[in-house]
Amino acid sequence: MSMLSRLLRKGPDKKESLRPLWHRVVEIAREKRWYAQCGVADTVPGRFDAVTMVLALVMLRMEREEALITPSVFLTELFVDDMDGQLRQSGVGDLVVGKRMGKLMSVLGGRIAALREGLSDEGPSLAQALERNVTLNEGADTALLAREVRKLAAEIGATGADDLLAGQIRR
Repeated sequence: MSMLSRLLRKGPDKKESLRPLWHRVVEIAREKRWYAQCGVADTVPGRFDAVTMVLALVMLRMEREEALITPSVFLTELFVDDMDGQLRQSGVGDLVVGKRMGKLMSVLGGRIAALREGLSDEGPSLAQALERNVTLNEGADTALLAREVRKLAAEIGATGADDLLAGQIRR
């Protein structure tokens, strides 16, 4: 956002209240167990997949409660802002950033749909969805990853709306 638009904007930026939740999403995605035990590749694509995996679980929780729908939009905007900054920092030029951002948003949407479907039953569909949607090391234990994702989904699901918005997801 440009300096001029920030100066002319009325009131605080609504997405700033979601920054603690965004930081918590990233913090959870950086937990060593995803990489050391669950086999998520400790690479740029693997770390991106971990972030979108955790963010998708949070978004699935937020879509279940009417009062969290609007804040979920602001959380998505923080994701976009962060990814835009990461792309620019890695040297991606202005002409390509928009196209890449479209792809990243598509990935997030696909991840949400895959996790929604995978979490809907206790069968192997979650492990299969994770195998398709997460960059994994060779020989990764997708069953363990699925169990950890289910556990995290339950923890996020048990988090009250106010605590969730404040980024207070207990692990």
